[in-house]
Amino acid sequence: MATCTHLDSIEITELPESTDGCVDCLREGGQWLHLRICLTCGNVGCCDDSPNRHATAHNKSSGHPIIRSLEPGEDWSWCYVDNLGMRIPQITGHTRIPPSPLGG
Repeated sequence: MATCTHLDSIEITELPESTDGCVDCLREGGQWLHLRICLTCGNVGCCDDSPNRHATAHNKSSGHPIIRSLEPGEDWSWCYVDNLGMRIPQITGHTRIPPSPLGG
């Protein structure tokens, strides 16, 4: 079974209480479908099904490897470098998010 080799990059272990949405979409006037949080710095970006794919853009510009879904009922994480999905039990909390502007 494959194992993520970037778990040592995790700095965010407690999810924020709430977020206003994808920080780049909010700044640019864009729209998101689903929200992801960078587990290195806490940046909130939009998923690859969103028009601007800000979570992946953040990974490419920062090199931060692991994101976690902020969607209600989802507790999965993704390592871009290892191309691997996983659950990380050390990540705790739930984040209140606004409805998607795209209705997803």
